[in-house]
Amino acid sequence: MTDHNLSAGHATHVDQHGKAAHMSQAALARFSPDVLARAQAVKVVFFDVDGVLTDGSLWFTDAGEAMKRFNTLDGHGIKLLQRAGITPAVVTGRDSSALRNRLTALGVVHARFGTEDKLPAANAILDELHLNWSQACAMGDDWPDLPMLTRAALACVPATAQVDVLAHAHFTPRASAGNGAVRELCDVLLHASGQYDALLQEAMK
Repeated sequence: MTDHNLSAGHATHVDQHGKAAHMSQAALARFSPDVLARAQAVKVVFFDVDGVLTDGSLWFTDAGEAMKRFNTLDGHGIKLLQRAGITPAVVTGRDSSALRNRLTALGVVHARFGTEDKLPAANAILDELHLNWSQACAMGDDWPDLPMLTRAALACVPATAQVDVLAHAHFTPRASAGNGAVRELCDVLLHASGQYDALLQEAMK
């Protein structure tokens, strides 16, 4: 059972394991207690690219080079995760110079490209970080992402994802993939870590 004690704009949230964390009423208004509880222990987030960081469209030049459209809200959210001590990681079945340039600009150093078998790649990153799946969040939209989604403490799936993948979601952002969905997940994690308000106040200075 979940208990909420509201006072002075904050709630003491007690999850199913009896761990308490102070959540603002704003956080509880935006996100469910279960999602916030699952997010508390997260130290690494695995992102797919197509259909998560992008809207899933694939554009190619006449030379056959892939072009991708990224969202600045998502990008800033990923930067904020790193400031909060949460590691963003990318595991994707595709590779392109546009993607690599974007991840470099965002400071994402843990990435695996061109791999359809995503679980071994994710496990290798967990080993590098000395973490386990109980400390991981995953965000994906199609069958290759299921091994990560079904193991992660928090599974995030965009509303445009394949229907069988949606069935495994703990959290589905209101914004669509490539248009702020990643930022909503970042907000969840920042609220759950207790660092959202401080980062917001710092940005307002």
